[in-house]
Amino acid sequence: MRAPQPSGGLVYDLPFMTTLTQSASTALQLVVSLDPQLMGIVARSLAVSACACVLACSVGLALGAWLGVAQFAGRSVVLTLLNTSLAIPSVVVGLLVYLLLSRSGPLGYLGWLFSFKAMVLAQAVLVLPIVTALTRQTVQDAEQLHGEQLRSLGAGAALRAALLAWDERHALLVVLIAAFGRAISEVGAVMIVGGNIDGFTRVMTTAIALETSKGDLPLALGLGLVLLGVVLALNLLVALLRHWRVRAEAAGLALNRGLAL
Repeated sequence: MRAPQPSGGLVYDLPFMTTLTQSASTALQLVVSLDPQLMGIVARSLAVSACACVLACSVGLALGAWLGVAQFAGRSVVLTLLNTSLAIPSVVVGLLVYLLLSRSGPLGYLGWLFSFKAMVLAQAVLVLPIVTALTRQTVQDAEQLHGEQLRSLGAGAALRAALLAWDERHALLVVLIAAFGRAISEVGAVMIVGGNIDGFTRVMTTAIALETSKGDLPLALGLGLVLLGVVLALNLLVALLRHWRVRAEAAGLALNRGLAL
């Protein structure tokens, strides 16, 4: 509700501002005091996303590096499907994993549905195309620059993929950070396969959605602040890695010029 000012302007109703400031103040207190409930949700979120990234990167890095150098029939079709998978909504991934893990599904005998493992699997499936596609592009660019020299030395596709991936390891670190950021910020897949069970499968994004619907704004804001902090830290880390890589390459070029002289 708005009240007119003498000058003709508008101001927001004081009760609304009071509620907002109180919620923000309480949220900051929860974060600063390391509230056990909040920290438990944060720790679970970090653990799920970290495990998912390890699982996805162990497959995606190798597959993407191989796709970056390999030439085979149907490669363009595979790359089209890979790029298309980048746009799959997280709720669709959650639905597919749910169908796989349900009692009537092919993996129902594992009993993973509504568990930590189910959330890890869902996030791993979600970020796998991202890791694979970005790794493929990075290695393919390096292949265009150094692939002919490696082929002249007798290096096969697998060896070239490994050597080029190692040479581009700093760029691939950025890929890993981007994958972790995508995993920790998604809500649809973990909501479907995890069930948002308090103390077991509730993570930051699902807790924010639930607490907001319940009207518990301080906890939702506190989790939102932590999530924003994690994303900001990831972006700063990416920027630092890029800056360090540019400086390292510049120093290497200067050293080579000095040796040439």
